[in-house]
Amino acid sequence: MSGAIGLRDDVKAYVQTWGMREHPTLTRCRAETAADPRARMQIDPEQGAFMGVLIAATRARRAIEVGVFTGYSSTATALALKAIHGGHAELVACDLSADFIDRARGYWREAGVEDVITVRVGPAAQTLQALIGEGRAAAFDLMFIDADKTGYDTYYELGLALLRPGGTMLIDNMLWSGAVADPSDASADTEALRRLAAKIHADDRVEATLATIGDGLSVVVRR
Repeated sequence: MSGAIGLRDDVKAYVQTWGMREHPTLTRCRAETAADPRARMQIDPEQGAFMGVLIAATRARRAIEVGVFTGYSSTATALALKAIHGGHAELVACDLSADFIDRARGYWREAGVEDVITVRVGPAAQTLQALIGEGRAAAFDLMFIDADKTGYDTYYELGLALLRPGGTMLIDNMLWSGAVADPSDASADTEALRRLAAKIHADDRVEATLATIGDGLSVVVRR
């Protein structure tokens, strides 16, 4: 989440009440994560709902997530995948932290989606490269990136290799609480996000838009 952009609190509450549906496990995950000092790392619920609708629209079956945290986005993704494909759905969940994975696993189990999630603990770039080495290039329908910002360019390139033509990549925090539009902000994370936005804008391998959902969500479709 970092810092959601653009909506007044009352409008945001309206959207979350009438503009989406939230599985009870996701509601509990969100409430419990709110007590964590790192809670700003969690996506907004309307973003999870958007991901679910996108999966329903595209009939995605195989997905990758880079950055699990407490498990909101992975649970939302797996629920949507499994609703369509049952036990044939697949989500590869990648995180550097075994502690985050352990925390997320409880929500996966409660939501009944643990069976369709494969965990990879370690540096995401190594995990994605390993998947390519395992012959899984162009095998995935969806990828969600919400991890270290300076690694985004690497994840983007490896993700394009892993997505099938027509596959979708979702990249979180692309507005970075508005910092990307502040010329005085030259921090490493902000600069990395600016460079990636410019790269995507000029990249003829993809169709893309930057949606003002949550903290800015780039929606990228591989040609």
